[in-house]
Amino acid sequence: MSQDKILVIDNEMEIIQLLRLYLSREGYQVIWTTDSTKALPLTQKENPDLILLDIVMPGLTGYEVCRRIREYCETPILFISCKGEDIDKVLGFSIGADDYITKPFSPSELTARVKAHLRRRNLSNLNDIRYQSQNTLSFEQIVIDLNAHTVTVSGRPVYLTAKEFELFVLLCKFPNRVFTPKQIFDHLWNSYGIEDDFRTVMVHISNIRKKIEADPEHPKYIQTVRGVGYKFVI
Repeated sequence: MSQDKILVIDNEMEIIQLLRLYLSREGYQVIWTTDSTKALPLTQKENPDLILLDIVMPGLTGYEVCRRIREYCETPILFISCKGEDIDKVLGFSIGADDYITKPFSPSELTARVKAHLRRRNLSNLNDIRYQSQNTLSFEQIVIDLNAHTVTVSGRPVYLTAKEFELFVLLCKFPNRVFTPKQIFDHLWNSYGIEDDFRTVMVHISNIRKKIEADPEHPKYIQTVRGVGYKFVI
């Protein structure tokens, strides 16, 4: 049985009970709160392997909770929300969410997505241990520690979310190679059964540029090949 711990943050007790029922059947340890203001201390205390987070809540919104968690933690965050407009999803991804599930949702689909995110997280952790001797990528002013999941630019630490880091590493491992948005999306998201949404790729590319480029409007490292895709230039 799985020992992974999942934190559920939702002000609807019915949703929490439903998630506890289905996730517990899969062997997950489920902890929860209906109070969004308790989300941060609970995350720090329990160190969950994955977080399911509602958006519309009294106190702190899910967006604000996600933003604050991302200041110190790379734990996968899946939004579950009745807000289903494209702008809501783009905003969710832009502040660091790894997935976005719209209410009402299929419990079996949500469980499948949880499994996929945890499988990838656990595989990533295993690979980090297995390849500690090959854990650094260096390009001029950029150094990527694959084991510690850290990036420095000109000696300055740069914080990337889990998905931003994964995308950045993909580009950096194949410098000067052009990746189409579909290739990037398939690599980072399609194993979760998410429909193609290449705007998600655009948002993540934009976020990475803002963090690593001296001039994000005229990027030096992550360049756009018009009509084709993106490449990391050295």
